[in-house]
Amino acid sequence: MNLFNPRTETFSHLDEKSRNLMLKTVKFFETKGKRKLMQDDHDKVWYADFLEFVKKEKAFAILMTPSGYGESDSRWDCNRIMAFNEILGFYGLCYWYTWQVSMLGLGPIWISKNEEIKKKAAKLLEDGEIFAFGLSEKEHGADLIGSDMMLIPNGDGTYKASGDKFYIGNGNKAAIVSTFGKMQDTGEFVFFGVNSQHKNYELKQNIVTSQNYVAEFELHDYPITEADIISKGRAAWDTSLATIAFCKFNLGWGSVGICTHSFYEALNHAAHRRLFNQYVTDFPHIKQIFMDSYTRLTAMKLFSIRATDYMRTGSANDKRYLLFNPMEKMKVTTQGEEVVIGLWDIIAAKGLNKDAYFEMAIRDIQMLPRLEGTVHVNMVLIMRFMQNYFFKPDANLPVIPRVYDIKDDTYLFNQGATTKGFDKIFFHDYNIAYNSYNLPNISIFKEQIAVFKELLEKATPTKEQNADIGFMLTVGEMFTLVAYGQLVLESAKLEKTEEDIIDQIFDFLVRDFSKFATQLYSKPTSTAAQQELCLKILRKPVLNEERFNRIYKDKLLALVDTYEMNP
Repeated sequence: MNLFNPRTETFSHLDEKSRNLMLKTVKFFETKGKRKLMQDDHDKVWYADFLEFVKKEKAFAILMTPSGYGESDSRWDCNRIMAFNEILGFYGLCYWYTWQVSMLGLGPIWISKNEEIKKKAAKLLEDGEIFAFGLSEKEHGADLIGSDMMLIPNGDGTYKASGDKFYIGNGNKAAIVSTFGKMQDTGEFVFFGVNSQHKNYELKQNIVTSQNYVAEFELHDYPITEADIISKGRAAWDTSLATIAFCKFNLGWGSVGICTHSFYEALNHAAHRRLFNQYVTDFPHIKQIFMDSYTRLTAMKLFSIRATDYMRTGSANDKRYLLFNPMEKMKVTTQGEEVVIGLWDIIAAKGLNKDAYFEMAIRDIQMLPRLEGTVHVNMVLIMRFMQNYFFKPDANLPVIPRVYDIKDDTYLFNQGATTKGFDKIFFHDYNIAYNSYNLPNISIFKEQIAVFKELLEKATPTKEQNADIGFMLTVGEMFTLVAYGQLVLESAKLEKTEEDIIDQIFDFLVRDFSKFATQLYSKPTSTAAQQELCLKILRKPVLNEERFNRIYKDKLLALVDTYEMNP
């Protein structure tokens, strides 16, 4: 597996139509050039040129129209969706954002049983329109139960909508804003579609200072018919959560894109800068930062590819993806922060220059862990799978292959209730992946896992500790490392990743496990038994200077000057 490089990427794993779209997207940005990209960011220019490209090439229509609603080859194919995510993240989060919130806006529509609004959305996609997801409110945030948006029956089968929404991306231009609210007469939840250009739609302000338009809007007796109703009752509630469940997956891939561009920029800068009579890339501490950044980024991509496989094969009988989706959102994006902050220590003041992509990356990489539910919210979800993951492996679950099939991944529109039945979701034995390699740092990591599992069994968090989110978040971080490492190994096997790289990845994973064990030990409420086991988890990775130097020279330094964006 190689890092994305616009100069050499062929997208050979995609079909011809999808491949051509990706190549055209890369060409659009490279033709635009870095100066214009950065200037538009600084001047907070609405990205009309990108949306014109989207319209001309029917990019959103190709990628976000499921089978049966567009051209004969239409499909919702997560494999090519993730390729597009990575490209947009690579060139600028604002471009990724307008795509992301369009997908959020379309999610409730494709999940709906309202065929009329589905056909309308497909036609609007074909016309190059964008969409929005009207969920959040100023007073309630994402607290759906507290929603003040009301749909009021007129008594003749029609309705009027009144209320305010806040933090709604694309809210200035969206052809359909999928809006969440309540029925005034019954209190049941409802999703309905509105047009941002309608006279009863008041666009109040852009609440951010960026190229994006993140709207506050208010509906004033906005007329609604049954044709505009997307879903009602429990279906509306499930629709909101199901949409977020598959859309938040995009955040991890966006983070991979940002980190990859940042890596090239930092590496090129350091490789050509001499200080104290040597190149910056020769300083031992810089070499370590670069190695950690490279291996963390490689692991991010390996995990993301493999998690995509699980999402594409999700079914009513196999919902393992419900663990890996929040990990993609939570773990991959926080790893992205670590990568960019580490690289910033290398590129230093240069990273703040107005002509550096890095200047955008520093800001944007911090947004992704905090969108579509915070890290904390997703960690709470992840921990609900911990018992079954460790103690109830299911040997009958299928082994998932690499899924590059050309198919419609529309189970995502038929997930049902995504907040129920977690105790009935099982996983295959994680030891299968860990036992498929015999490498020094994987062996140490397996020992750490065994002690952590012993902690869960013999020093189980108390009732009070379970109620302490701060305590349990650290437990969750340790659990997440195990599942993260599992998918990295599964992916590495399928991608035929060199064992040197794999063992170097587990060098930082061993250190991360020790870091979280130290945090758990230091918690005010940790018990003596928990502290004793945390000390047993503390381990150092195996030092192998020959392996380190081989990777640094043959893999990392080999990337110097292989990519720089067109000026």
